[in-house]
Amino acid sequence: MQRAKIGFDNERYLKEQSDAILQRVNACSNKLYLEFGGKLCYDYHAARVLPGYDPNVKIRLLQGLRDKVDIILGIYAGDIERGRVRGDFGITYDAATFKLIDDLRNWGLDICGVVITRFNNQQAAIIFKQKLERRGIKVFLHYPIEGYPTDVDSVVSEQGLGKNEYIPTTKPIVVVTAPGPNSGKLAICLSQLYQEYKRGIPCGYAKFETFPIWNLPLKHPVNVAYEAATADIQDFNLVDPFHLAEYNQIAVNYNRDVECFPILRSILQRISGDSANMPTYRSPTDMGVNRAGFGIIDDEVVKEAAKQEIIRRYFRYHCEYMLGIERKETVERVARLMEELSIKVTDRVVVEPARQAAQEAEVLQKGHDGIYCGAAIELADGRIITGKNSPLLHAASSLVLNAVKALAGIPDEILLLSPHIIKQIALLKKKILKTDSESLDLEETLIALSISATTNHTAELAMQKLEQLRGCQVHMTHIPTPGDDVGFKRLGVYLTSDGKFSSRNLFVS
Repeated sequence: MQRAKIGFDNERYLKEQSDAILQRVNACSNKLYLEFGGKLCYDYHAARVLPGYDPNVKIRLLQGLRDKVDIILGIYAGDIERGRVRGDFGITYDAATFKLIDDLRNWGLDICGVVITRFNNQQAAIIFKQKLERRGIKVFLHYPIEGYPTDVDSVVSEQGLGKNEYIPTTKPIVVVTAPGPNSGKLAICLSQLYQEYKRGIPCGYAKFETFPIWNLPLKHPVNVAYEAATADIQDFNLVDPFHLAEYNQIAVNYNRDVECFPILRSILQRISGDSANMPTYRSPTDMGVNRAGFGIIDDEVVKEAAKQEIIRRYFRYHCEYMLGIERKETVERVARLMEELSIKVTDRVVVEPARQAAQEAEVLQKGHDGIYCGAAIELADGRIITGKNSPLLHAASSLVLNAVKALAGIPDEILLLSPHIIKQIALLKKKILKTDSESLDLEETLIALSISATTNHTAELAMQKLEQLRGCQVHMTHIPTPGDDVGFKRLGVYLTSDGKFSSRNLFVS
């Protein structure tokens, strides 16, 4: 088995990042509100573009600083109300908040409370608040502020930041995080700063944002991959003009931080009254404590990984566009980013084999009325395995069975699933559950494989190889059904698909 190429050193990063945070705490009279951008747990975007990056390295960072850290979670009431979904887990932001609390506890970290931001009596947010409180978790309400953030007089007042509920904290570092972007983390920090200074407690503010990486070039693929990841919210990178003017040094930041910097600096100065405890920031880059660039140990490896991530984002947005979720402009923006770096979708090695498998399915099933689907996976040793749909199995199901056969050295002609089991499941689906298709999706196939493994030693050997699929690249020629999608997520593969539907039916469940 080939060893995956590594481009990032977690231990070097942890030391650099911990030291930078502690230095900032000392500069702020031992009380720092640290806005955590990006994902605190399971940062798979970072893991994909920085091979070797531990998706939970930020949790490890907090564990190392555990005695000095309080944690606050923020969630926007509007996201609760409309059921906004976090793409990597396929769960809503309120569910992602529950999961984040559980994950932190599993890592030995607890939270001071959850803040519902821009609360305006949304019914779903009220129910969310009650759920948390009845499980013993403190919930605080922050309200919409008229003129935020541009009207500094209104923001820094008792009718602005002063009307929000205060969150008591005791540790020198207060991490403010959220299940996703635009959750109100900055406003939480500003509200706390305002109320702390009102109580005579000096403190400071800083931002921990992994991307863009300020000391990489503007058009470095890692930074372009961040633009692709945020194309839906129209973020873009630029050279920090304040940093360039102040230090004659090029540093990369993103548009919202640069646009808001003069206003944010004014708010911070107004809150602190030019106190020496609040650092005087000269640029948005000064405001950050981002040492990710110093963890990169192989630039060529991370460049290639970032290019692959851009392709994945293109496929994701294109599928979401076909599903009516995303705008056409988002897809076009990522396509332009690909053009800038001379990237094609077929540079993802599993794309063409999957499309070829779909063509083979059409030849084999000629005369059958249906849609022909193909799938391909790149195993850790570089082998490409394909699968195609049939009246018995989805393409995803065929792919996984073929992949574990290859890993276990099982000849292709040997069956892993008993025809009797497949027949009985098909009977259940068609005759009793009244589903439109008898073909087994991936989730059903995994269950069937586990049943076969109880009496079939070969199936047992194959099932033991499933864990080796984690982290593998997969492409499908059609948007996965819910059962295929869930199955792939649980296997931990990196899935993309063409923006085509696997059925003519509008309702798929």
